Amino acid sequence: MATIKLELVTPYSGKVFDKDIDMLIVRSTAGELGILPKHARLLTELLPHAMRIKVEGSEKLVAIGGGFMEVTPDKITVLADSAELPESIDVERAKSALKRAEDRIAAYKSSSKDSIIDIKRAEAALARAKARLLVKNIQS
Repeated sequence: MATIKLELVTPYSGKVFDKDIDMLIVRSTAGELGILPKHARLLTELLPHAMRIKVEGSEKLVAIGGGFMEVTPDKITVLADSAELPESIDVERAKSALKRAEDRIAAYKSSSKDSIIDIKRAEAALARAKARLLVKNIQS
């Protein structure tokens, strides 16, 4: 079966994942995308989510905090703001981040909308926390 090389890189951790895979499923600003070997060239922005990597009949989830993806027919490069493998996720920290983000969003919604709370940052933090918990197979 044909494979495609996936290289996942972050500014702080460097290379997080570097392996030939069967398929990558990501959430971009254009919607959900499935990338297979020999895919057409593509450059897209990624949203915070649990990226799905299919390799050798199994699926691995990686929490990413947004970023960009470049696809060529033989390689996928993901430049992520952050990326966390399941084994590196602190569940309690993710639950705390989820609660803080939910509280900030609720405070914004109940305010006069001119508060100093940055709703976009809170929504992004909520998406990152949900992705981390999904990767650890914990429903938020």
